[in-house]
Amino acid sequence: MSDELQPTGAGDRASTGPFDETEANPVRPYIDLGGIKVLPREGLNLRLEVEEQTKRIVAVGLDYADSTLQVQPFAAPRSSGLWEETRDQIRQQIRQQGGRVEERHGPLGAELLAEVPVVSGPDAVAGKRLARFVGVDGPRWFLRGVIGGAATTDVEAAARVEDLFRSIVVVRGGSPMPPRDLIPLKMPAAPGTA
Repeated sequence: MSDELQPTGAGDRASTGPFDETEANPVRPYIDLGGIKVLPREGLNLRLEVEEQTKRIVAVGLDYADSTLQVQPFAAPRSSGLWEETRDQIRQQIRQQGGRVEERHGPLGAELLAEVPVVSGPDAVAGKRLARFVGVDGPRWFLRGVIGGAATTDVEAAARVEDLFRSIVVVRGGSPMPPRDLIPLKMPAAPGTA
């Protein structure tokens, strides 16, 4: 792999995660969701976000440490990562919605901290919701995360959610996919059927 991927994500990704399937510990009891595998832990609730028209799973929602972490794995080109370009797109979208966004360097590398306008909901503070956008480029994949809840402001909750994000394994597969395509996600097998 080239060194040019490092500035756009966690520079130590191969040793601290998120991991490529070739780097994951095969004996750990992962929940297999197709494009990603999640390590179960006490207090973790998993939700699959399904696109209404196509019924395809488009994101995995993880509720943990009074926070939410939405993750999506994407195919990426072999030669370069997608996180830098994706940050620019997110920044533009949030500003178009009337939100505020700042880029900062966090434990996972470059990330965006955003105040996103919301109509209503439990996280709505004066019509705004805080969100952290994180991303890591891996070998031929890109993993994007959106963090909400306590982990946007509470250091301890943030560390627990960052650890959860780092523990994710991305299963890119060998078949060709256009860059930016969502790596297919699936329902996990029922306990005892795997």
